Amino acid sequence: MRVSLEGAPCWPDFVFGENYKLTDILDLENFVKTNKHLPNIPKSNELVENGLEIGAMQALMMQKIEELTLYIIQLKKENELIKKLINKE
Repeated sequence: MRVSLEGAPCWPDFVFGENYKLTDILDLENFVKTNKHLPNIPKSNELVENGLEIGAMQALMMQKIEELTLYIIQLKKENELIKKLINKE
């Protein structure tokens, strides 16, 4: 099966752009606690009512994967800094 994507941008590589503002992790946590879903991802009842656009959902999932990658990179940098601080003492 092949799914064609439309619109601009149709793939979320913009996440890796210099001007992309990654949501603060605490803001993300609050959003998830309040809304019970990720930002820009439809709620389950919306999917039940409207169905699922496969290409659009694939792009949204890739955006979330790319954002997770950025969060992991941030955590790695923080961990390395903490290790250096601990080893100095």
